[in-house]
Amino acid sequence: MRGESDVRGESGVQGVESDAARRRRRAQFLRELHEARELRDRVQPRRARAARMRQVMRMRTFRW
Repeated sequence: MRGESDVRGESGVQGVESDAARRRRRAQFLRELHEARELRDRVQPRRARAARMRQVMRMRTFRW
């Protein structure tokens, strides 16, 4: 029985660490995604401009 409580205690600590690790991984992923989008926009300027125009039209027709 004692071994089970130890396992639960460790998982509680790991839960806190995994939450912080998850946030770090998410931040890293978002940085890389942003960098990839910037690179794609530089490589394909016409497509990037069209995407910006679509986003502007989407926002104009969006109702609050």
